[in-house]
Amino acid sequence: MKVLMFGWEFPPHITGGLGTACYGLTKGLSHFDTEILFVVPKAYGDEDQSFIKLADAGDVEITERQNVKEDFWDNFRYMEVGSNLIPYMDPEEFAKIFKGKIFSHTEFSEQVFTSKFTFSGSYGTNLYQEVARYALIAAYIAGTNDFDVIHAHDWLTYSAGIAAKNASGKPLVVHMHATEFDRSGENINKKVYDIERAGMEAADKVIAVSNLTRKTVIDKYGIHPDKVVTVHNSVEPVSIPEFKLSKGVKEKVVTFLGRVTFQKGPDYFIEAAKKVIDKDPNVRFVMAGSGDMLNKMIKRVAKLGIATKFHFVGFLQGNEVFEMFGMSDVYVMPSVSEPFGISPLEAMMSDVPVIISKQSGVAEILRHALKVDFWDVDDLADAIYGMLHYEALSKMFIKYGKIEVENLRWENSAYKVREVYKTLI
Repeated sequence: MKVLMFGWEFPPHITGGLGTACYGLTKGLSHFDTEILFVVPKAYGDEDQSFIKLADAGDVEITERQNVKEDFWDNFRYMEVGSNLIPYMDPEEFAKIFKGKIFSHTEFSEQVFTSKFTFSGSYGTNLYQEVARYALIAAYIAGTNDFDVIHAHDWLTYSAGIAAKNASGKPLVVHMHATEFDRSGENINKKVYDIERAGMEAADKVIAVSNLTRKTVIDKYGIHPDKVVTVHNSVEPVSIPEFKLSKGVKEKVVTFLGRVTFQKGPDYFIEAAKKVIDKDPNVRFVMAGSGDMLNKMIKRVAKLGIATKFHFVGFLQGNEVFEMFGMSDVYVMPSVSEPFGISPLEAMMSDVPVIISKQSGVAEILRHALKVDFWDVDDLADAIYGMLHYEALSKMFIKYGKIEVENLRWENSAYKVREVYKTLI
């Protein structure tokens, strides 16, 4: 089976769980005779391509004239593009796009594009522009490669998935890793919501990473339940490095690791930290990550008077994550709305007991984790205090949590995804 897959990032160049999930899933699919062409806006050359073929959208050159002497669309036609057709894209950035399907044998020569597109691969101010450009490249790639099914990850690639489907006529699977309601609460970005909904409506199947996400997709986006399938994420088994690190402090360490955004609940972590420190000043708290709430969180820590016990260490990746876990006594994920949440699984692999919010997808599958409502700061503080001070409790969660997470394999998730593919081919 051949899969044309669109993502926005791939390890080691990631900003969150999306790239990690794509890596695990594609590696899992490689065990089931699945050939994957994985397209990203920008590749860096050091990605692991042992089980996929990675395509850099910025390297796809659509030349001024294309001569094709093979199967191609007999209703292939060009449309002049105005700025009102694709939002956030200036009309002078390209001349034409194509639409079509159904193949015939003939030859044609036509001016198409004059240059490659340049993608930053980031989440910057020109994000919408890159999403739209990415869709154009996707249509070209779909028309020049052989595959059985299209798989698009998250809203950033949904337009690309739709373009590839229109160009090839092949079935489309969209993977919902996080909805706009997860990221923004009820104050959603309508443009992002519209892209998400359009992608799911165009898709032949929608994969949600948890039942929580599936419910949101059905209730908030109006997608028919028969179309939406839950496939929980897993964790990539790794050999945890034996770091010879010293915390440099004698106190216990409690860690938050994730984007410092509304979705991740960093403010609840800080309020709970204050309550724990008031009861036991021999505890230090670490917030690892970056995001739009970071400055606000720094100010809140200062106002609460706990700055000497609270550390902001910035965004961590790769071995830095496991170094942090190696210094941690408790890991906390107090997410307001977490479609899944891979980081607790990584913490459990590192022999760190975890506390997670009940409002997370991973709470659906974990038994050996303390679960609290994200908004219940008192309960969260009690859970942290208990995990730190009752050795038998923490040892139990460490022992059985490690066993539990070792049984969560991407091969199992990949098998379920492949079964979704098979229903469409």
